[in-house]
Amino acid sequence: MKNRQITLVDLGLDSSFDASMSFVQGITGNINAGWNRPYLDVNFVRTRDHETAFSALTTPSTVLHVMAHGDHSEEPSFLSTDGETQVSLKSLADWFLDHQWGIASGVVIADGCKTGIGKWQRAIRDCIQGDVTYIGTSTVIGWYEATVFCSAFYGALVRNRGLGRTPAEQGWDAANRAIRAYETLTDKPCPYKPVLLTPSRQALRSLTG
Repeated sequence: MKNRQITLVDLGLDSSFDASMSFVQGITGNINAGWNRPYLDVNFVRTRDHETAFSALTTPSTVLHVMAHGDHSEEPSFLSTDGETQVSLKSLADWFLDHQWGIASGVVIADGCKTGIGKWQRAIRDCIQGDVTYIGTSTVIGWYEATVFCSAFYGALVRNRGLGRTPAEQGWDAANRAIRAYETLTDKPCPYKPVLLTPSRQALRSLTG
């Protein structure tokens, strides 16, 4: 059975995301504990370099998990706390057009503030190669919201082998289980919202050159 591949990307080397990123790494490490070989393969990338960021974002994975501030003042972008590192989804879509490959993950978690709004969803569609479960947020979040949701999400993702189900379908199921767990634990509405997205016409044109 092929391992699930998780790509964790911290854009901007932000100290403010260290707690959340370390927590997610701890979760994946705990899941692997006790197995003769790792059950989850994890790529962990922390960078300010755009080419490195684009390469990480387009690495084929079961889950692409990006931690950064969500900015949509001009166009949807991942942004570092100091503002020095910014990766716009438009620039990623343009890179997709030039290289003829884009985000190749069944699940995309945009772990930042207000990344689940329609403007972000439309922009992500220009960057994906196939159907994805996209998980964004409906409001401003902090490390607490991120760690509660992500612990439930990764626990749900590996509850079974997912035979006969696509990565996007597995991600959809895990996200909805995590939402229910979040609301039970916090007695508050979950700010993370999953949606099933298909590639836009622009993305499909990018694949064919």
